[in-house]
Amino acid sequence: MILRVGSLLLIVYALGFLLFGITLGAPATSAAATDAIVVITGGGGRIEHGVAMLSRGKGKRLLIAGADPAVTKDDLVRRLGGQRRLVRCCVDLGSESVDTRSNAEEARRWLERKNYRSARLITSDWHMRRAAYEFDRQLEGKVSIIQDGVKSEPKFMTLFAEYNKYLLRRLAVWLDI
Repeated sequence: MILRVGSLLLIVYALGFLLFGITLGAPATSAAATDAIVVITGGGGRIEHGVAMLSRGKGKRLLIAGADPAVTKDDLVRRLGGQRRLVRCCVDLGSESVDTRSNAEEARRWLERKNYRSARLITSDWHMRRAAYEFDRQLEGKVSIIQDGVKSEPKFMTLFAEYNKYLLRRLAVWLDI
């Protein structure tokens, strides 16, 4: 009996991983502008995509959550190869967070201070499910979120690790630990 239950759990786990891998977060299809844009650091192309959305008028301000405290706006301008006016006027560097959960907490505080009611969440496609989950928990429906996943080519181990982080986080919330 234990072997059968274990086998069933393993099959459900494997099917969940397969579904997770083929339903990664996609770029936003909505052309609608939001009050804000929030970029979570940690993956290639995220910041560049966020600044591109800001320059296209898809948000009034951009928060880069989880930025290294040593990074300055001048560093960002150099990385982007320009955009000094846009970065100086409309980009905030948030360095209070160190993981996805604290990214959502930092973004919530920033969104509340600015009194924003809508935001475009930008992160890697493989990271979007867990990030959106954390943002939904923090924002409690007070801010509408447009998910805007940056396309990537994640390695198997990246997907596997992210799937397990997502499952463990959901389990921790469910168990209230």
